[in-house]
Amino acid sequence: MKTIYCISGLGADERAFSKLKIDGYSLRVIPWLMPEPGEAIQQYATRMRAAIDDPEPILMGLSFGGMMCAEIAKQIPVQKLILISSVKSSKELPGWMKIVAMLRLHKIVPLKSSRLTEPIQNRMLGAHSDEERLIASEYRKKVNIDYTNWAVNEAVNWKNDWQHPATVHIHGDQDHMFPIKNIKPTFTIKNGGHFMIMNKAADISRCINSILQQH
Repeated sequence: MKTIYCISGLGADERAFSKLKIDGYSLRVIPWLMPEPGEAIQQYATRMRAAIDDPEPILMGLSFGGMMCAEIAKQIPVQKLILISSVKSSKELPGWMKIVAMLRLHKIVPLKSSRLTEPIQNRMLGAHSDEERLIASEYRKKVNIDYTNWAVNEAVNWKNDWQHPATVHIHGDQDHMFPIKNIKPTFTIKNGGHFMIMNKAADISRCINSILQQH
């Protein structure tokens, strides 16, 4: 069985991909690493790609994981790059992220979650059901704050205008994190929010299967 190498969203784990059904493929999730002091996203991507065994892999990235997959795809030959609820270039980053980066707000405002911020975060994620809110809450509780600080800084300051020619971008039309108005996806998921990999998994699986069956 062929392998798709997956990188989850910021601080998430293999559960993010657990509801996808991809015919003829197994999903191998590359776990996030602790960043080294002063490490740029390019160097971090080099360490992440050490977990990839295939000479020309298929990469699938969710949210910030999509940015990381794009950085890996600059370094090694990639058969296909599948982005879910992510961005292809820094041009697709939302205005609020650019303001955060410009004003360095992420360096000033505490990034650790609280009971006050969780409802706002859940809305941004599109986590509506009890299961989704529970998973999101567990992610927030277990994620390392040093990793979070690093990842948020790299995300809001991402500088990339390169796009792999075999990129497939699946995006929800109700994504509050990365609004679709800034994005030109390959597939648009109706009523899909940023957390649609959990609640629109069947739709996303159909999109991925349709692309992979062409080869």
